[in-house]
Amino acid sequence: MLSKNIKTLRKAKGLSQEELAIKLNVVRQTISKWEQDLSVPDASMLIRLAEELDTSVSTLLGEEIADNKSNDLNVLSEKLEVINLKLAKRNETKIKVIRYSLMGICVFIVLGFIVIALTSNEFMTWDYNDPELAVAGTILHGISWVFVRVAPIIFVIAIIGTILTYRKG
Repeated sequence: MLSKNIKTLRKAKGLSQEELAIKLNVVRQTISKWEQDLSVPDASMLIRLAEELDTSVSTLLGEEIADNKSNDLNVLSEKLEVINLKLAKRNETKIKVIRYSLMGICVFIVLGFIVIALTSNEFMTWDYNDPELAVAGTILHGISWVFVRVAPIIFVIAIIGTILTYRKG
């Protein structure tokens, strides 16, 4: 809600991200991150942002806060904390998806090597005078040749990526 409100109010005021960033003394990428819901402004920046966009903080947050509390930094901090927790949970979910995808790649590669080891490249003993077998055998040989050379590199990268997703903070 906050991200959409910032973008809508900025455009309604006729400001580009760059112009708003200059007024708030931040870089344009900061405004972009706010509008893409990748981060949120802190409480003091939220107040300055509301002033620049000629609106109230409660309007920016998308909720009506009682008038006597509208400038209370504690209330603003609580609202921003909720937004930050949502962002953190979304990021945690993305990291888990990446982690499990990388683990899946590792399992696929291990299974691929098991299949190659168990079949012992049986296609190498086929009668290549038969055109259909020659084409199929050549394709299988090419796939296994590329797999054996590329899979270890991808496996190492996937292991490193999996380990990095467990890194704290």
